[in-house]
Amino acid sequence: MEMYRIALELIVGFFGLFLMSRLLGKTQITQITTFDFISALVLGELVGNAVYDDDIGLLEILFAITIWGILIFVIEWLTQKSNKARILMEGHPTIIIRNGVILREQLKKEKLDLNQLQHLIRSKGTFSMREIEYAILETDGSVSILKKPEYDIPVRSDFSMRGSVPVLPFSLVLDGSVQRDNLEEAGLSEDWLIQELSKSGIQSYKDLLYAEWRKDDGLYFVKKK
Repeated sequence: MEMYRIALELIVGFFGLFLMSRLLGKTQITQITTFDFISALVLGELVGNAVYDDDIGLLEILFAITIWGILIFVIEWLTQKSNKARILMEGHPTIIIRNGVILREQLKKEKLDLNQLQHLIRSKGTFSMREIEYAILETDGSVSILKKPEYDIPVRSDFSMRGSVPVLPFSLVLDGSVQRDNLEEAGLSEDWLIQELSKSGIQSYKDLLYAEWRKDDGLYFVKKK
């Protein structure tokens, strides 16, 4: 009986957390702030403790998830509406390298040492401090860098070259499964896809590992091995 109770509470807690995460919006794990991270830990801990506590039932679990979710939602709403609340809850970006000079006081203020700074800039593909003109520590702990002109990558405008308008490709088949939403957004049909594949001797999109379509470039696909 105890196993059934734990299983039921785990299922309810799982879908409760899933629903709450959908309601609170999408945030990549690399973009969450410290507050977001702590909130997620606490929310998971509330459910975890409730599941193995005999005195806590399904209603208590749902109640805890709801109250904590409402608090997070209110904070998110405040940070969207008020700049002061956003700075208070999320902080603000900090310049840690200015005009090629490392601002040691800012590093100390942000509890960041040079080894950590080197790691952060290497993750951006820059392996030498001398290449950096500006570096900004973002609120999620990542670093954005602006290289000195002599180390920056040249772009088309540097050579007076005109570029074409970027065109977004659409993934039409993933591991043998047709992506109907992408087909519709691209203005294509499943019949069209089957006809195009038949021209290349492929009888079904189920034989494909991957297929994408891009305007002017046509259909590109990879067969399953």
